[in-house]
Amino acid sequence: MKRVWSSFSVRARRLLAVLAPLLVAVLVAFSYALLGERKDIGTGPGPADTAAASAKDVTELLPKLVVTQEDSMNGYSREKFPHWDTNKPEHGFGDQFAQYGRCTTRVVMLLRDAVGSVRLDPKTCELKVDSGAGWRDQYGVADRTSGQLKPYKWVIDPSGVDADHIVPLAEAWRSGADARDEDTRRRIANDALNLVASDPTANRSKGDQDAANYLPPGNFRCAYVSRYVQVKIKYALTVDPAEQTALRTAVGDCARRGGFR
Repeated sequence: MKRVWSSFSVRARRLLAVLAPLLVAVLVAFSYALLGERKDIGTGPGPADTAAASAKDVTELLPKLVVTQEDSMNGYSREKFPHWDTNKPEHGFGDQFAQYGRCTTRVVMLLRDAVGSVRLDPKTCELKVDSGAGWRDQYGVADRTSGQLKPYKWVIDPSGVDADHIVPLAEAWRSGADARDEDTRRRIANDALNLVASDPTANRSKGDQDAANYLPPGNFRCAYVSRYVQVKIKYALTVDPAEQTALRTAVGDCARRGGFR
């Protein structure tokens, strides 16, 4: 009987040795599947990945920009760009965020750009920020004296995060949006491509400047340039000569150093 039990134990151990890795693989796959289904968690940083384009794509878009002098600011107000709209498919956040149709584009953008475990309740549209999660500013702020980048800001309170428009609304107005209807201006203000989570200090340093006068000094520079060009093309917004020159220089520099996708 002992010999039989011993023989059975040996076979059992061999079988376990074969099955154990398979069981581990199944459990790992199951875990990834569960994570894949959890659309309420931000795993950013998302800004650089949104509508990422290749160097070839961005370079080919540049000649499509219409070059002309900017319009005036006459008649401008932010209220002429209705925001924050609810998350409609037309705003481009994609199927991953479709369940948040009740929520504003600002809140959905915060979920998209979050780093770590940030959850959004699709019914109440309240954000829950777990320990260690938050938002990392990607723009960067340069020290006025040394010119060196200051440490990137880390924000854990969603109310302390700015929703920045890559093509500022005032710049859009000067570039042709003054002649567009309100629905077009609403789409400019709520477009996922044109929105990014930003540290307020970095956002204030940008203001309503165009690409001739401001480009992020930090990690987000090339993604910013790519999205800036895409937004201008998408909404048939013009660029002035200085802006065109700055964009050509920035695109060339990003392409050389592999800053695009």
